[in-house]
Amino acid sequence: MRLSFLAFFLVLLAACGSGTDDGVVEVAFIADPGELDADGVRLDPAGQHVRAAISMGLVRIDPRGEVVPGVAERWIVTDDGASYIFRINEFDLRDGTPLTAQAVRNALQQRLRQLRGTSLGLDLAKVRDIRAMTGRVVEIRLTSPMPDFLRLLAQPELGIDIGDQSAALMARGVGDDGVMLAPLPPQLRGLPEQPGWEDTVGEVRIRAVNAEQATEGFSQGDFDAVLGGRLANLPLASTGPLSRGNVRLDAAIGLFGLDVLKPAGFLGVTANREALAMALDRQGLMQPFNIGGWFPSTRIVPVELSSSGGLPVERWVIQSIEERRSEARQRVAQWRAASGQEPRVRIYLPPGPGSDLLFDGLAEDFAAIGVSTTRSETVGNADLALRDRVARYPSPRWFLNQFNCTIDKTQCSEDADYLVSLALDARDPAEEASYLLEAENTLLAANLYIPIGAPIRWSMVRAGLEGFSENPWNVHPLFPLSRAPI
Repeated sequence: MRLSFLAFFLVLLAACGSGTDDGVVEVAFIADPGELDADGVRLDPAGQHVRAAISMGLVRIDPRGEVVPGVAERWIVTDDGASYIFRINEFDLRDGTPLTAQAVRNALQQRLRQLRGTSLGLDLAKVRDIRAMTGRVVEIRLTSPMPDFLRLLAQPELGIDIGDQSAALMARGVGDDGVMLAPLPPQLRGLPEQPGWEDTVGEVRIRAVNAEQATEGFSQGDFDAVLGGRLANLPLASTGPLSRGNVRLDAAIGLFGLDVLKPAGFLGVTANREALAMALDRQGLMQPFNIGGWFPSTRIVPVELSSSGGLPVERWVIQSIEERRSEARQRVAQWRAASGQEPRVRIYLPPGPGSDLLFDGLAEDFAAIGVSTTRSETVGNADLALRDRVARYPSPRWFLNQFNCTIDKTQCSEDADYLVSLALDARDPAEEASYLLEAENTLLAANLYIPIGAPIRWSMVRAGLEGFSENPWNVHPLFPLSRAPI
């Protein structure tokens, strides 16, 4: 029986290079082509989507953004919340290698070592031990409870790779243009045999293109879906008769604001950096995009994600925008008088018509307090640059780890890092939340990051394409697009 499945698998891969596209779902990812081929553990969104298809973890994320079984068929969490016990599906990898608990344990340990020095590695700092308890049972012990641990464990970088083989949902092939992904038979995914399965699936071809090519290709019917859209290229999504009504927005959670890259001169004064943050009319910045339900923020961690008993509030909440700008204008005038210089800032934003609109709004807001603004074509020459990232899990720790001094030496605070480290071992959730809130307030006081609000993510999906759903994590798995049963 295995030979028949492998034969079908080889036929699919042969079709990948044959140039035929019958039954192929065409997906355009707005990205650089190299992102699709990225190795290692430092992946951009396009690479994360491909990795999730060809290397499955203990658990994975479905189209709705929910955690579902992967290599593990089920799991339990101990009463103290500090131990997760997984029962592994019993199946062989494509070369016949059996998938055992010991092999899974070793693969995870290796991945944790590779992730050191990354923000995802910091997110996994609560992992204390990984044990193979029996042939099919793996236990992961944490230093303290982490309610969002399963979502973190579902990240593509934590796929199970054993030697040169991976526990996978799809097989990767190279087509004439882009990456071809063929769904693997159920038996090679740890599921029972499904008669007639091969008649229900198709291949997925993913191509990395720029935003103009993606939206134009969708309008011409060349692509069934476009993924990876951001604010920088959002205006392009409404062009073309076939694109209207097919734009899908994720209510994303994450960081969207300005990093202070060069805290010198005018930006060398903390009060001046805060003045820029006070000057922003955040809702006004988004008005040209006509986005409903977008959430502005003056904080690093969205207020609704804080679990602290003393629930934080937005900064300057008791001041109107006019009152904030009046105070900011006084600070700018004082610096101008003391230094004899005109305050100027250079901002880097990624190219695109959306960035053009955002820059116009930022320049207008900063001009309202007496600061002139120019657009920098490179990050290296900029004073401020856009930070635009979607969170991996809904915890203050993700947001704070993005500013850790081992990851980012310019926007960080050693005091904040210390407070986050104390939170790792806190046994009481209230104590942990208190440390994390104090860490956020420490970062906010430095004003080396100017929050704007939630990141914008959009896709384009043709009517009738199944397996796609909006979700806060901007995760749109490629395997369900093959029309294979999930």
